[in-house]
Amino acid sequence: MSSVVLLLFALVWFTFGYRWYGKRVAAVVGVDPQRTTPARERNDGVDFVPAKNWLVLFGHHFSSICGAGPIIGPALAVAYWGWLPSLAWVLVGSVLMGAVADFTSLFVSVRSQGHSVPEIARPEISPRARLLFSWFIFLSLVLVLAVFAIFAAKTFIQAPDTVVPSFGLIPVAVLTGWLMYRTSVDNTAVTVLGVGLLIAFLVLGAQLPIELSTWLGMSAETQWILVLLAYCFVASVTPVQTLLQPRDYLASFLLFAAIGIGILSVLVSAPTMQAESARAFLPDDFAAAGPLWPMLFVTIACGAISGFHSLVSSGTTCKQLDSEAHACRIGYGGMLTEGLVAVLVIICVGAALSPSEVRSILGAGGPIAAFSAGYGNMSLPLLGDYGAVFAVMALNAFILTTLDSATRIGRYLVEELFGIDNMYLATALVVALAAALALTGQWARIWPAFGTSNQLVAALALLVGSCWLLRRGRPVAYTLIPACIMIVTTIAAFLYQLYGALARVDAATGAAAPDWFIAVVVSVLIVLALVVFWEGVQTLRKGWNGAAVES
Repeated sequence: MSSVVLLLFALVWFTFGYRWYGKRVAAVVGVDPQRTTPARERNDGVDFVPAKNWLVLFGHHFSSICGAGPIIGPALAVAYWGWLPSLAWVLVGSVLMGAVADFTSLFVSVRSQGHSVPEIARPEISPRARLLFSWFIFLSLVLVLAVFAIFAAKTFIQAPDTVVPSFGLIPVAVLTGWLMYRTSVDNTAVTVLGVGLLIAFLVLGAQLPIELSTWLGMSAETQWILVLLAYCFVASVTPVQTLLQPRDYLASFLLFAAIGIGILSVLVSAPTMQAESARAFLPDDFAAAGPLWPMLFVTIACGAISGFHSLVSSGTTCKQLDSEAHACRIGYGGMLTEGLVAVLVIICVGAALSPSEVRSILGAGGPIAAFSAGYGNMSLPLLGDYGAVFAVMALNAFILTTLDSATRIGRYLVEELFGIDNMYLATALVVALAAALALTGQWARIWPAFGTSNQLVAALALLVGSCWLLRRGRPVAYTLIPACIMIVTTIAAFLYQLYGALARVDAATGAAAPDWFIAVVVSVLIVLALVVFWEGVQTLRKGWNGAAVES
């Protein structure tokens, strides 16, 4: 199969999805461009700040949701189950599920004065649902922050030439934000200046790679983790118009360039898909991956549907939306753009590398290394030998963005959950817990279970959106059907992981060695999910007509 055909089909499908399905969802939720958004009504100069224009906010939203997720999941899925089921899930999931979850989470939060999805669960479902949902998401965010800090630290060690451009983006962003909000300089001129400085830092990074040696008994990885978490603390309490908005806006151009070059590379090199189109339902050589269903649908999260996206939509993006007219293009369109990234990853791994190369690279360097190698091979006509390095640079910029956004969202959740009115204390709590997980290595034990929980968050966010729509007398099929599908899928994935934990065998002795810790964690997550879902079902069964709530 020609990769060009697959890419062109994906582009047509995403365009159709946005122009038709996205507009139908926007009509159902009731977008009103004349309505004042929380960014304007509650403008506090720190968190609630209307973005300069919708492109600035799109840059933030896209940069926050598009980290390593749409690369790791699709790269692994192609090796495990083949490129055809992986591609089908990305195309169907992103248009009919993921984009709907992102868009409705953003819109419902905007209509709820900028509150997060868990907080909205209190009036729309029940106080119990809100409490359990909040705790679940809080723990997930702490884990995500710890794991992404480790990924970024490892990337800095493996690719020291990415350090200068990654951190050089910070002063460039501050300068760009000052020019945008404090001067009358034209936005186009500011953008050209900012992107030009970013390119200069990219060139400088290749000349000045930064490598850390052991210091005070701390390894280079530990030092980078501490530096990154310190950055997260500072960035998450800094006003959004000072750093977050301009940084993500500029960083988005780096990813747009990577996407554009990737598309051109496919059209120019036209590689044929080398990976198997479909493999066994339960692959023998990757037995740990599990069966096609449900594990494919939780392995590919970002790129199809992701709970973290809903948290970004209802955490930072909703507090910066200038007009409801921009909600669909940012929430729905941002997810489809990430779906395109996932399609390019599938082509890079499935067409630009042979199956034997994929297995070798996955074993040695992991899915990110497989993507960068495939991207480098495919982009040889355009970038020469710099393709793989460029791919890693683009990726690392977005890992930093995800770290910042996850910390800020965690701070919002702590403030809502514990009633803490001090943003420095709330942020310190989030960062301290993430540091404890990252530096002690305990994250590795619970990460497999919480990877599945990401999809569960998306399902519960869709459930909250369904209850919100029902109480206002609006159709709920667009949100409720994908919510039910993902609830069933994630519970099945949890049960599979529970079985694996209980059936674990010691590799040395062959004796039974159940992992009771993972078994307990997974069991708790299953019970929590079922309780929250049942609370939502009870609300839906009541069939409230919430027209009065709208006022």
